[in-house]
Amino acid sequence: MAEMEEQCKALLSNCNEEQLDVYTQILDSIQSGIGGLYFVYDSGGCGKTYLWRTLIWKLRSRGDIVLPVASSGIAATLLPGGRTAHSRFKIPIVFDELSLCGISHNSDIAALIRATKLIIWDEAPMQHRYAFECLDRTLRDLMKSVDATCSGLPFGGITVLLGGNFRQILPVITYGERGDIVVASISHSRLWSTCHIFLLKRNMRLNKGNSITEIQKLSNFAQWVLDIGDGKVSPPLEENPHCGEDDILIPLQFCDIKSENSVDNMIHATYPDFINKCKDPKYLSEWAILTPTNQTIGHLNSLIVEKLPGESFSYLSIDTAEEFGGTTDDLNNAFPIEYLNSINIFGLPPHDLKLKVGVVVMLMRNINQTLGLCNGTRMIVTKCLKFCVECEVICGAFVGTRNFIPRMELAPSETRMPFKLVRKQMPLQICYVMTINKAQGQSLETVGLYLPKSCFTHGQFYVAISRVTSPGGLKIFVDDEAGQPTNITQNVIYKEIFYSLPKP
Repeated sequence: MAEMEEQCKALLSNCNEEQLDVYTQILDSIQSGIGGLYFVYDSGGCGKTYLWRTLIWKLRSRGDIVLPVASSGIAATLLPGGRTAHSRFKIPIVFDELSLCGISHNSDIAALIRATKLIIWDEAPMQHRYAFECLDRTLRDLMKSVDATCSGLPFGGITVLLGGNFRQILPVITYGERGDIVVASISHSRLWSTCHIFLLKRNMRLNKGNSITEIQKLSNFAQWVLDIGDGKVSPPLEENPHCGEDDILIPLQFCDIKSENSVDNMIHATYPDFINKCKDPKYLSEWAILTPTNQTIGHLNSLIVEKLPGESFSYLSIDTAEEFGGTTDDLNNAFPIEYLNSINIFGLPPHDLKLKVGVVVMLMRNINQTLGLCNGTRMIVTKCLKFCVECEVICGAFVGTRNFIPRMELAPSETRMPFKLVRKQMPLQICYVMTINKAQGQSLETVGLYLPKSCFTHGQFYVAISRVTSPGGLKIFVDDEAGQPTNITQNVIYKEIFYSLPKP
């Protein structure tokens, strides 16, 4: 307890006025016993995660229970004792407007929730509003056994603190249109009318500048990133009268339109001295190439792995088809093993997973979140064994820990196939190149943004450029329709998502 108190005091001494206002009001809400719903709206570098840690250590130092969760696994690893919301509260993977969490009244998690003073939910805007409403119904039901009046309070009277940035990627709706995505946001939930919103506007990264010139560069870059996120950057109609309404002109300091956007050029720009430092965990944790679609990353990652020295190990999956309406003979004739092996679906590792010692991989499933092994955790392969691989975590709160990753049965939650594909394979994918969605919640020293096709949904371009902490760490590679380098691309922003938010 004393150690936690010291940590809290150290963090609290560096909080600014905006953070202290949130800190005070949250503690007052907990003290009142009637709870409430709060939302911290910020942009990158404004100290939201710092605020989370201050509140967590304060409450835990006095023996109170606080449950920190996040919408994504990688964001959860940045919080002390963090878990994904789906894992912590047993939220169904497939839910609707009437869903309930899978928590029984006499379970251990129910007892834990009844004693909880605060729930912190990070990266809230990327989660479907049904998830919050599902948790609200469940907590009202659980807390009424403590006090009957709790069933009429939001989240059963527990203080719930959400955080995130509506400039970032919104809930992913399969084959959803613009209206479907906007309506799925938390800001369109019935709970939003009871929510108190805090704004964090002071960028803490600006204090890292060593000179007035450097601080001004960081300030200008931060403002450009915010303008991108708010959709305030106008189309370059003077340079190109055929531009669309979402097109923007990227400053030439981030683009090299005179050189081809080849894999070698991207590696050289994003991973300088790659061959000599290709097995350095700290070096690899601070660099990444981002791209919007899954179709691109597989090809680029395989090319990068081929450049690495060392022996290549090939791990083959065991694929089976289940839940087919016909007979077993029909199944075997229609979907032979060779066909199942050839299927590549988002969320599943490839049939033939080629790895080397020193390759950077990303975990595709939640294995053990108490050890930091969750969906999105980046690791480096340290040993390639016959039936498993040993990996070292290179990001989050568990940096340096090593774990064995075995084969396990994996199946996509939703597909359009007439059967269920079950693939027994190590839940890993190579991640020198990763999708922009997977990068959300991470901070990187250098980002190479590769856009063979433009970003296609709200906030993708903003998320990609806001992963870096300084303008010198951003390199953007854009191809036009003819495959030639350009500095014009799309910045898709759904401005209606900001209508229910206070003006920054």
